[in-house]
Amino acid sequence: MRIATWNVNSLKARLGRVEEWLADVQPDVLCMQETKLADDAFPALTFQALGYETAHHGQGQWNGVAILSKVGLTDVVANFADGGEPDAEARLITATCGGVRITSVYVPNGRSLDHEHYQYKLGWLARLQDHVSMNSTPSDPVIVTGDFNIAPDDRDVYDPTKLVGATHVSPPERAALADLCGWGMTDLFRHFHDDAEVYSWWDYRAGDFHMGRGMRIDLILATAPVLARSEFCIVDRNARKGTSPSDHAPVLVDLRDA
Repeated sequence: MRIATWNVNSLKARLGRVEEWLADVQPDVLCMQETKLADDAFPALTFQALGYETAHHGQGQWNGVAILSKVGLTDVVANFADGGEPDAEARLITATCGGVRITSVYVPNGRSLDHEHYQYKLGWLARLQDHVSMNSTPSDPVIVTGDFNIAPDDRDVYDPTKLVGATHVSPPERAALADLCGWGMTDLFRHFHDDAEVYSWWDYRAGDFHMGRGMRIDLILATAPVLARSEFCIVDRNARKGTSPSDHAPVLVDLRDA
């Protein structure tokens, strides 16, 4: 089973590229972020024609998350399932696909360390931990994947000195991500590529992609039963090339049959 995540940065603008990528890479499950569509504008019929069931949680021109699956799509939950009030922003959706409980996340950016959005980000991450831990155990097959807007450590940033005092690398953000991993999840890319300097996001400006100035902020986190089935995990840099790409590249993992 091939599972992928991709921040498409506007599905309306990128639909043709997504269709081509699906036909070429053939993932069984694709989690998307930043669809920037309302639910009634989501192109479910387009994906159905390609063999995918779909679930989407959107709000219009901002945010938006989705799961596409060829291996079943059941028990869909939009937003947090932690007993609290629904988040006002469409940033999280969960479903069971092929026996794996999968959550697609678009973690808040944070903007700056002195901005209220940064406090929203930290609170959001705490709710994500509750969402996962209250509805599953580390012995269950669980994946949490998407755009985390956090570079886990300095290996995941092209030049850590340029981001001192900025979001994406601050100790509280990294600690929140480490807490989620400490609950019982593994960063699959790092499991297979311990020292690799590979990124998944590059700013559109100043030719950052071609200059190699990026960050690895798109992650696939998995519990032990999924880790045991994992064969490899890669970042598909080719999807960041060409005309009008997203500023993110897809990340994908292949799992052996259970």
